[in-house]
Amino acid sequence: MKNDIEIAQSAKMLPIAEVAESIGLSDEDIELYGKYKCKISLDVLERYKDKKDGKLILVTAINPTPAGEGKSTVTVGLGQALCSLGKNAVIALREPSLGPVFGVKGGAAGGGYSQVVPMEDINLHFTGDMHAITAANNLLSAAIDNHIHQGNALNIDSRRIIFKRVMDMNDRALRNIVVGLGGKANGFVREDGFMITVASEIMAILCLSKDLMDLKERMGNILVAYNLDGEPVYCKDLKVEGAMALLMKDAIKPNLVQTLENTPAIIHGGPFANIAHGCNSLMATKMALKLGDYVVTEAGFGADLGAEKFFDIKCRFGELEPSCAVIVATVRALKHHGGVKKEDLNKPNVEAVAKGIENLEKQIENIRSFGVPVVVAINKFITDSEEELDYIEDFCNSLGVKVALAEVWEKGGDGGKNLAQAVMETIDNQNSDFNVLYDSALSIKDKILKISETIYGAKGVSYSAQAEKQIKELEKFELDKKPICVAKTQYSLSDNAQLLGRPRDFTINVKEVRVSNGAGFIVVLTGDIMTMPGLPKVPAAEKMDILDNGEIVGLF
Repeated sequence: MKNDIEIAQSAKMLPIAEVAESIGLSDEDIELYGKYKCKISLDVLERYKDKKDGKLILVTAINPTPAGEGKSTVTVGLGQALCSLGKNAVIALREPSLGPVFGVKGGAAGGGYSQVVPMEDINLHFTGDMHAITAANNLLSAAIDNHIHQGNALNIDSRRIIFKRVMDMNDRALRNIVVGLGGKANGFVREDGFMITVASEIMAILCLSKDLMDLKERMGNILVAYNLDGEPVYCKDLKVEGAMALLMKDAIKPNLVQTLENTPAIIHGGPFANIAHGCNSLMATKMALKLGDYVVTEAGFGADLGAEKFFDIKCRFGELEPSCAVIVATVRALKHHGGVKKEDLNKPNVEAVAKGIENLEKQIENIRSFGVPVVVAINKFITDSEEELDYIEDFCNSLGVKVALAEVWEKGGDGGKNLAQAVMETIDNQNSDFNVLYDSALSIKDKILKISETIYGAKGVSYSAQAEKQIKELEKFELDKKPICVAKTQYSLSDNAQLLGRPRDFTINVKEVRVSNGAGFIVVLTGDIMTMPGLPKVPAAEKMDILDNGEIVGLF
């Protein structure tokens, strides 16, 4: 079988104007970026504001292995399957980050015969959104250091600048740096650091804003530092939020592409889910809900991260009402949670599946805690045995949960029809009674405890001395009444990647608490999570190349 990029390069794409027309968009609604991708005008949201929303379907997963469980692939395949059944379906996805593309994962646009295309463009520079976010972020960083250099009228404490520079690449050497070296002309020497662009507050703001003016106001509200009197300093005090917004004037518009089967896919925004809130933009999702009868979207990593943040942050801010959630599971991952070593995952082992399936059980409980109906999708691999698959199906049936095999990697939309039927039947027969997990007016510690006990299954929460101090400071300045965004390992329900399955009697360890005031949430860093990843020993970039005819190879 062809690899992902070979499949994508042989796709028969429609001109994007035709794809746009299929969901009611005219030439006036789109801005072409070549023949096969475009941006959608925000005017569409205003024009369709009174139209009834479609059904919102979230695709999430169990805790994944390092290779992932095919969540994006199932999202794309489910969208294609719905369309193949004659339904008006639109897919809403995040944009890939260059860091993981050149790091471990390679491409992030689905896989096999369930991909979004043009795959190379989407995985690389796409329409320039990541660069605009990076530029807006670093304009603010430059303004902070320049303000101090030019006399520091705001009395900024250079030891307490909390806003960091970003770049969209994995580079561990930039986690902790010193800036201002080289003498008086180069500013004041201070410690600084970089985060990856997709972990930045600017990315979160893009994904939670309702329009350009809302985005500008949110950027003005970014807490950038404290002054020498210990009081907050905001971006608007530096008067650069307008300049930052103008850098984002095109990036704020959602991008439209298509799948291998020409299903419309709106791709916009890409915050990480282990260190950010893990959902595509609110504008893109709302636009999809006006243009499609069914909208299939995804939230990063397992339901303990992506789904929880999707419900408690995105749905809260956007007043969204999800109709159904699909949990993607694989036999391989369940064996991984059952203690099987990586090199043995392809060997049949029903006992290990039985041991690891408690991870799936917990994620089902997590979705149900939000009042949302759930369906399990088994992303099938050719190494799966019938006994292993039967065990998972019987287990789901015992919980009263519909389950379907997803063979979308191999068969595209045809391989997802059973899943699509299960989702539609669930939506038709089970009313969603969606509710957020907690009241944002609760104390920071009460909110963290609620998430930790209910979603992770922890017995309690411990705090570093730094985190305790930071919480008191946020309370002092009344910056505490916001939803929580937990930064945590994706590999475990706990904050320890080594605790697989459904760990019990563990404590969540909070090492840092900070506010993303512009985005509107509080970031809680746990365990050893970092906001700037590093490259692996053998980066995916080593296998990538471009030939003399312009063909890209090795992007998988």
